[in-house]
Amino acid sequence: MRFDYKLLQALDAVVAAQSFERAAARLAISQSAVSQRIRLLEQQLGEPLLVRSQPPVCTSRGRQLLGHYQRVALLEQELATQIDDITHTPLRLPIAVNADSLATWLLDACHPWLMNGQIELHFSVENEALTWRKMQSGEVLGAVTSRAKPVSGAQSTYLGHLTYLCVASAEFKARYFPHEAPSIAQLRVAPAIAYDQRDDMHFQYIDRFFGLKSGDYPCHTVRSSEAFVSMATAGYAYCMISRQQIVKQLASAELIDLLPEHHLSVPLYWHDWLFAGTQMKAIREHLVKVAKDWLDQ
Repeated sequence: MRFDYKLLQALDAVVAAQSFERAAARLAISQSAVSQRIRLLEQQLGEPLLVRSQPPVCTSRGRQLLGHYQRVALLEQELATQIDDITHTPLRLPIAVNADSLATWLLDACHPWLMNGQIELHFSVENEALTWRKMQSGEVLGAVTSRAKPVSGAQSTYLGHLTYLCVASAEFKARYFPHEAPSIAQLRVAPAIAYDQRDDMHFQYIDRFFGLKSGDYPCHTVRSSEAFVSMATAGYAYCMISRQQIVKQLASAELIDLLPEHHLSVPLYWHDWLFAGTQMKAIREHLVKVAKDWLDQ
């Protein structure tokens, strides 16, 4: 099957812009023309590629095509830059990443390209155990994940480990855990924080060392690494936070390691597509270099 890349471009524009109207403005064509292009592509494939919801969402086949188009567009843009040195169109870079990497080292790793306006970042934030699925579906060009094995057509590079500590403020510890270490009875009433209901790290940690299941103790749900730090330092709750994110708070005793004998180490890997071009290779090499400075090896 030969694809008309104008049709794939329309699919990409709708997903990126989150609406047919904004996609039409981006492509400088009418909204009906955008719809027509996607319908034609669906007719060629014989199946729906886009769920017409608010916002529109790709089907599994649509994500596969979208990933292919993004990789082709990346190579085309790199070629255009090589041919014309004054081309300054930023590279659109969709990345799946865990919140803690985004809050610590990843932006530093992207610094050279961000400062020069060379990349346009689009982050999809997921649990580090789930980000690889975005690569599997073809939705992203790169992913930070705890999964070592790459999906078909991609490669995996080891970055290092995030080391997680169970922490709280001194005031919180005095109020809920007045003795040397938390007890099971105390943990049943002390409020915790989890990233979301799929936050296996926190729930498995408490289960492993104290035998308490999710639901046995109060637990806030907060989908923000920065908010974890703010809530913990304010004395609202205890939680698991990566050591790399709270170096200053630990040094100043704003946060206290409640269980220094029970740290949790999570390996991270960078996944990107094979044959994605020299620019992605340069980005990968710099990401690995910066990550090794930030992360435990």
